[in-house]
Amino acid sequence: MRYEGKIYRPWPEAESLLIQVTLGCSNNNCTFCTMFKDKTFKKRKIEEIYKDIEMARKFYRHVDSIFLVDGNVMVLKTEFLLKVVRKIKEVFPEVQNISLYSELNDLRRKTVEDLIELRQAGVTLLYAGLESGDPVVLENIKKRMSPKQALEGMKKAKAAGIDVLLSFIFGLGGRERSKEHIEATTSLLNELEPEQIAPMALAVQPESELEQEVLSGEFILPTPAQILQEEKYLLENLGDFETYYWGDHGNNIVPQKGMFQPLRKEFLTNINNEIVSNPIVHEDVHRTFAW
Repeated sequence: MRYEGKIYRPWPEAESLLIQVTLGCSNNNCTFCTMFKDKTFKKRKIEEIYKDIEMARKFYRHVDSIFLVDGNVMVLKTEFLLKVVRKIKEVFPEVQNISLYSELNDLRRKTVEDLIELRQAGVTLLYAGLESGDPVVLENIKKRMSPKQALEGMKKAKAAGIDVLLSFIFGLGGRERSKEHIEATTSLLNELEPEQIAPMALAVQPESELEQEVLSGEFILPTPAQILQEEKYLLENLGDFETYYWGDHGNNIVPQKGMFQPLRKEFLTNINNEIVSNPIVHEDVHRTFAW
C-alpha cells in the first residue's frame, strides 16, 4: 500500500486492511500526542484512494474488516466519505466492518441524516478519543472539546445507529488531579453510554508538549498506585449500560478485556489483587512505552 508517513491504527484493528484517506489530524494540537506532528492535515485525492482500494483487491482474496486512516477521517465532507465507502463495498463486497477515526466534534458537526447515510453505506464503528471528562484536564491537554460537545456528538451517533468506541487515559490528570479526572470521566461515560470503551495508562510521548511539561515540573506524573485506583474507581462506578471493555492496551498494568457487565466483578477482583500484591504500587512512576 502507498502509505504516506507513519501509520497508526487502534489495537483492536490489528487484522484490518488499512486504507489511507487523510494525512494527519485536523486538530493535531493535543499536548500528549505526537502521532501526526510530521504531517499537515489534508484529504487525499479520491482517485488515489480508489487506486489503493483496487490495488489491495489484487493482494487480498478475502477481507472482513477495513479501517480508514489517518487521523479524524470523519471531519471530511459526507459526500466524499460516501464515495470512499461505496467504492470499498463495490471492490470488497464481502467486507463486514468499515471503521475510522473520528472526533466527537466531527460527529457534532454532521447531521443525523449524514450519519445515517454513512451507516447505510457500510460504516459500522467510529473510534473517538474522549481522553477525559474533566473540563480542566481537557483544557490543559488542548483537546478543543468540552463535555457538552462530547454529549452532542455522541447523541447524533446514537440517533444514526453507529457504534462508537471511546478511548480515554488513566493518569491524564497527573498526580495532582487524579481524583477529579477519573470521577469526571466516569460520570461523563455514564451519560455517553458508548458501545465500547478503551482505557489506557498514560504514556509520555518523546518530543511531545506533555514531555516538556514533565521535564519542567509543570506536570507531575501519576504513581502506579494512582493508575490502579483510577481503574478501580471506573470499574466500581461505571453504569449498567452494555459496553465492551478494551482494557488490554500494552501500557495498562492489568490487561483485561471482554463484555463489561458479565466480567465487571472479575475485572475488579484483578485490580484489587494488584493493589494489594503488585510491587509496582511502591514505585514512583509507572513505566510505559511510546506508541
